[in-house]
Amino acid sequence: MTYRPYSAMIHHRKSWAIFALVLALSTVAQGQVELERFQRQLEQIRRETRLFINKDIPADQRARINYGGYINFSFLGIDDTDQETHLLRQTTLVGYADVSFDGVHEFFVRGRSTYRDWNDGDNFDGHGDDWTEPMLDRVHYRFNLKRSIEANEGRTIDGNLVIQGGRQLVHWANGLTLSREIDGGQVTASLGPWSLQGVAGMTRNSSTDLDSSRPDFSDDTDREFYGGLLSYKLSPKHQPYVYALVQEDHNDSGPFLVSGIPTAFEYDSHYIGVGSKGSIGDQLLYGVELVYQGGTGLSSSFDADTLAIVAQTHEGIRALAADIRLDYMLADANRTRLSGELIIATGDSDRATTTNTLGGNRSGTPDRAFNAFGLLNTGLAFNPNVSNLLLVRLGASTFPMPQSTLFGKLQVGTNLFISNKLKSNAPIDEDTLTTSTDDTRYIGFEADFFANWQITSDTALTVRYGMFLPGDAIAGDHDSRHFFFTGLTVAF
Repeated sequence: MTYRPYSAMIHHRKSWAIFALVLALSTVAQGQVELERFQRQLEQIRRETRLFINKDIPADQRARINYGGYINFSFLGIDDTDQETHLLRQTTLVGYADVSFDGVHEFFVRGRSTYRDWNDGDNFDGHGDDWTEPMLDRVHYRFNLKRSIEANEGRTIDGNLVIQGGRQLVHWANGLTLSREIDGGQVTASLGPWSLQGVAGMTRNSSTDLDSSRPDFSDDTDREFYGGLLSYKLSPKHQPYVYALVQEDHNDSGPFLVSGIPTAFEYDSHYIGVGSKGSIGDQLLYGVELVYQGGTGLSSSFDADTLAIVAQTHEGIRALAADIRLDYMLADANRTRLSGELIIATGDSDRATTTNTLGGNRSGTPDRAFNAFGLLNTGLAFNPNVSNLLLVRLGASTFPMPQSTLFGKLQVGTNLFISNKLKSNAPIDEDTLTTSTDDTRYIGFEADFFANWQITSDTALTVRYGMFLPGDAIAGDHDSRHFFFTGLTVAF
């Protein structure tokens, strides 16, 4: 598929043959949706399975220098929406360096390079087997004022100021609205029970965008975030908070010809959130986040009912979402954990696709589809975006043989998902411009299983398997979809 700028539109073409337009749209829709979902699945796996670096050092060392790397060999098999299985062998090399002086000044850098070996015809982006561009996924400097005063003046203060700048992961509250790598800064100021966290920065340019209908969405993203989160430590066990977060779209707005349809892109959003985190008793942890989304976005460039090209207009966004999670820690030698989560996000019934501009909100109507930039666990095999979603997750994990020398650090667990549409006649990200889900709520059931085994201090094995059973809302093929991942990580 090719895109080309279309900067001198004089009039709309009105004489499209319906068959030709549907054929053109079909080339846009499915591959892009699959690629965006695949990138989201990989990011979830990467965060869950990364081998964390041991930062313990002798207390009498004023400076700490820690460096090294690891190599990961992994295999992935995933079924797409057409029940086609895609197989990938992937090798990732990671190097890092961490320098800290008295815990006051910290410099951290981490880079990675990946080689992807697909079975013939299985890749999503058309690039085939290749090395992905070597990149620095973390480069930041961190300053801690409280530790500076303690180290240099021998006294402590009732508060702190922590400044961190560079390329970093920003996970906002529960991760419902923002969980992205950004190039920018975070400042956290605390005094007594009060804490104020501020963030400002741009997305890493090579990251995948939310709108998969936008040209170059998979490797050229330019969105700006800034906001503040104010929290209050009500007690040692409860910390309520409020926040405001603004996202500005700095991607090239076009207009472009996308499969023959002149389309401009602009989606500016803001989020007002309230929530709390903490514990109830000694064993039950909780996190609650409620958010209102406002802003403006450009409407779709064609009418989903008639397929006629229409003028795009700026329309207001009015959407809501919530994330509620509980974790119960059993006081046993197996470190057993039981968890539950409820995710709710509104949808828009006049959209053909829930996240995109092409086939998105209809001109003259408010956009009620919640769309944000977070990352929540919505399953491995189906993995829907948090938009027009009512999802329940139940999970459990344990270390079955804690006394074993070999298997003492083996953790196994499961997550079960029941997915529904919040609005039955609105789309989810399964919907494309040429295929749609049925106007019923039940999306399906998914069972995921995982194992994490720290074999030695430098070697770890990870296994993930997910099976999604489509429900009444999934049109067409109701065969189960599968996701399998296994990876071996060796540190050096």
